[in-house]
Amino acid sequence: QVQLVESGGGLVQAGGSLRLSCAASGRTFSSNTMAWFRQAPGKEREFVAGITWSASSWYADSVLGRFTISRDNSKNTVSLQMNSLKAEDTAVYYCGLRDVGTNVFGSWGQGTQVTVSS
Repeated sequence: QVQLVESGGGLVQAGGSLRLSCAASGRTFSSNTMAWFRQAPGKEREFVAGITWSASSWYADSVLGRFTISRDNSKNTVSLQMNSLKAEDTAVYYCGLRDVGTNVFGSWGQGTQVTVSS
């Protein structure tokens, strides 16, 4: 069983930057697609960015050009660099691990709060 722990959230002014990290433990995750999701109050959890085992990445339209996802398989970490933050980026950000051979994200972290003040 893999455990995911997010860190790096906080309060930032609009236009600022934050870098989120997700550390995986329990087993290696180098074969898994990883992704970041977020959930704002009163809204459903939504996809933000994903990265495959070979480091191919894709993004939600709302963050394209502002956020960058990366991974370091040697350290079992995945990161999300968030630039030009907007108030609408305020949410709890979750790291998810997709089960190999499926489209199911079967493991999640506890989330980290990102608050962007306007």
